Amino acid sequence: MKFTYYGHSSFGVEIKGKKIVFDPFITHNELAKTVDINKIEADYIFCSHGHDDHVADLVVLAKRTNATVVGAFELTSWAGRQGLERVHPMNTGGKWQFDFGTVKCVVAHHSSGMPDGSYGGNPMGFVFTTDEGNFYFAGDTALTLDMQLIPGFAKLDFAILPIGDNFTMGADDAIVAAGFIDCKRIIGVHYDTFGYIKIDKEKTQQQFAAAGLELLLPAIGSSIDL
Repeated sequence: MKFTYYGHSSFGVEIKGKKIVFDPFITHNELAKTVDINKIEADYIFCSHGHDDHVADLVVLAKRTNATVVGAFELTSWAGRQGLERVHPMNTGGKWQFDFGTVKCVVAHHSSGMPDGSYGGNPMGFVFTTDEGNFYFAGDTALTLDMQLIPGFAKLDFAILPIGDNFTMGADDAIVAAGFIDCKRIIGVHYDTFGYIKIDKEKTQQQFAAAGLELLLPAIGSSIDL
């Protein structure tokens, strides 16, 4: 599975020829200046919650690509009010069989509000089960015991976890989360974008290694095969 990192918590994967983008926040991210959003293709856009640093480029990207927007009911309703016609509302605990695989929505402990101040519904994480691999995107979340349920949903090949602290889990809690979800290959996101979430990348990778985990921190704009 090809994974492309667009900075902050935004990334893309390609599964069965379908291009799937998550939490698009690119043009407003000073660290992602090398990423040309006009070259990003998307069949689906999954949004974990409604905060601006996760949906800032949602409308522009979805309109250009005609992608289907997937997220909480309130988030997709907001997307509809922005003129997006292709939406798939979901909610915590629900799952759906898409043409690339199955997605289950799981608990994320955070907050959610849309850029215009309207209610964004509950934040969520997503568990993807596909023929090309299984993964968990936690979205923005605190460490939660609900994560212990995830190994019962899928045997994960990798997981995307926030590691920047302050607004979400930091490295210490993400290491515990990796144990809860029974996954040793972690891609770190939601770090360095703002002053509150700056990390020492070398130290953080050493922390994960000491716990027997692999922490991947791809460069913005780069792609890796998983």
